[in-house]
This record gives sequence, C-alpha cells and structure tokens, in this order.
Amino acid sequence: VDRTERFYTIDRLLRSRRAVSLRQLMAELEVSRATVRRDLEYMRDRMAAPILWDPGLRGYCYRPDEDNEDSRYALPGLWFNASEVYALLTMDHLLTSLQPGLLEPHIEPLRARVRRLLDSGDHSAREVEKRIRVLHMASRQTDSRVFGSIAHALLGRRRLMIRHLNRKTGEHSERLVSPQRLAHYRDNWYLDGWCHLRKRLRS
Repeated sequence: VDRTERFYTIDRLLRSRRAVSLRQLMAELEVSRATVRRDLEYMRDRMAAPILWDPGLRGYCYRPDEDNEDSRYALPGLWFNASEVYALLTMDHLLTSLQPGLLEPHIEPLRARVRRLLDSGDHSAREVEKRIRVLHMASRQTDSRVFGSIAHALLGRRRLMIRHLNRKTGEHSERLVSPQRLAHYRDNWYLDGWCHLRKRLRS
C-alpha cells in the first residue's frame, strides 16, 4: 500500500472508532509494526495530527479538542511527490525573489507545508534553497501596499485614481485608470490600464 494511502486509511480508522490497536492497524495496512509506528510518528510530527495512545482503551485515537468539540482534525488536502515538492520550493523561491514581501503573506503557509514535506526527503529545504538561486538585475523597489491596492482593484474590476508623472516635462497629473493586467517584465512590475483621460490603453 502506498504511504499516502496508508495515511488516509489511518485517518479513516481513527475517525470511525473510539480507538484502534496497533495490531488492527497492522492488519488493515498489511505492514509491519515498525512501519505503523513510523507512519504515526510522521503524521504527528509532519502533519500535526493529534494522535495519542489511550491506555484505558488500549489503542490509538485522535485527541479531542477541549476548546471546540465541533473542531476535528483534517488531513492536508494537497499531496506532492518528491519532484513536485522541489518544483514548488523553486517556484516559491522565484516568487519571493520577484519582489520580497509582496507575496509573502499568501505563500508563507504553503511554504511552511512544503518545507515540512521536503525535510522528510533526501534533501532539506535549507539545502535546496542554498543550491538554487534566482538572480535579478535592475529591479525597482515596489511598495507592497501600492501593489496590493492595484491587485485588489484589478481583480475586483475597480477603477484607480493614480498620480501620473510625465518624465519629459516633470509635470504631475491625476488620472482615472481601469486596470487591465499586471505584467512582470525584466524584473519589474508594469500595469496595463485604460486611461479615461487619454481614451486609450497605457502602461
């Protein structure tokens, strides 16, 4: 039985019974005592599964949440093989390198999960990060608050009032813009939008 399938089987058994003995787990999974214990340890350490041994019931069970009886542990919904984990970590490194801080709040939960999975493999997350580098040149610093406002307006199909600088004359003017898309080109972010003053698409 594949390891991932074993995790789901263990989860199903713990949910459907008050307690499950080690012998029952061995029989259901068709694996050795050592393998069952390794799987339980992995689920506790890497997947935050609240599995405990109940001496009274002489079996394993999920620890009840005393603060919230309706809250039940759920296995993570995403599973990756080794090559997918490496690809995700590389992608995470690339996204972070594009503009530090811009995507951090959104990808940090996934990064933490990926690192836990990666650490259980042949190479640690730290080792992969040390060996894989994405270098960028001539990138301009972007204010994460401005980026967030533009992204929300873009996805929400809302107009933006921006302050425009004419690089030739040095003059400033206010423009009403309908954002169309954000583009990352040569290490910098560009906004394509419809300028209501000029009645044309501008970047």
